[in-house]
Amino acid sequence: MLKREMPPVHPGTILKEMYLEPLNVSVSELGILLGVARRTVSLIINGHSGVSVEMALRFSKAFNTTPELWLNMQRDYDLWHAQKKAGFNQIRAIEMIKKQNVRTA
Repeated sequence: MLKREMPPVHPGTILKEMYLEPLNVSVSELGILLGVARRTVSLIINGHSGVSVEMALRFSKAFNTTPELWLNMQRDYDLWHAQKKAGFNQIRAIEMIKKQNVRTA
């Protein structure tokens, strides 16, 4: 797996900088267009909430993209941050553990 030094950009940042600002659409306007509360959009844009499957579908319709675009951005963001948490380096593959146990027996 390719290791990234810098974290992926949160999908909310992409939403704001590549869609809302160029199209001159406000958070309130997008909320109305999507049929969700302004706060829901604001939480995503500010990186306090992730893009759900349902929201990915809404964004894909509104911006003529695919839901996979939004979900892949969210997945990459979540995976990068999860891998940075402590404890994952101590986990070993089960096959390696079994081979070591056979050698010591």
